[in-house]
Amino acid sequence: MVVRFFTIAGEMMEKRMEEEYSQGLVEQFIQRCRGHGLKVTPQRLAIYRKLLASSEHPSADVVYKKIVQEYPTMSFDTVNRTLLTFADIGVIDTVESHSGVKRYDTDIAPHHHLHCIKCGAIIDFCDSDLDAIPIPERITKNFTVLGKRVIIRGICPQCAEGSAVHHDHENS
Repeated sequence: MVVRFFTIAGEMMEKRMEEEYSQGLVEQFIQRCRGHGLKVTPQRLAIYRKLLASSEHPSADVVYKKIVQEYPTMSFDTVNRTLLTFADIGVIDTVESHSGVKRYDTDIAPHHHLHCIKCGAIIDFCDSDLDAIPIPERITKNFTVLGKRVIIRGICPQCAEGSAVHHDHENS
């Protein structure tokens, strides 16, 4: 019984830390929007929160299907334009799936992606060896580099085992 109490207490503390982290990201989002002269409406905040709550990299269609439950009069076009605006001001990143569908990522810190060509999963990962790959001088000489991201295409473990029934729930 004591062990279970500590497990529950640990889970509660972890959840509280996640909520505080998310709240900090929301505050940063609000400040960046205001810094770009973008009004922070309840709808924009709800769209950002839906993105933040997703561990996947949702497409505009997936975000729309989630947000319309809360805002039934919001159109797909509004959601799509809002996501594009968020990407333009740098509060989210765009990630193109292997099928060409634009998907969105609230993690704007430098990181890389694994793309499963079977199920469409996009998995974030960090690797200092990949970060250390130099950008050739012939590129930096005539091109202003704003960042770099390595995308590794392959087959995820679930698909390799044959157990994946499209485990990436957020659209490929």
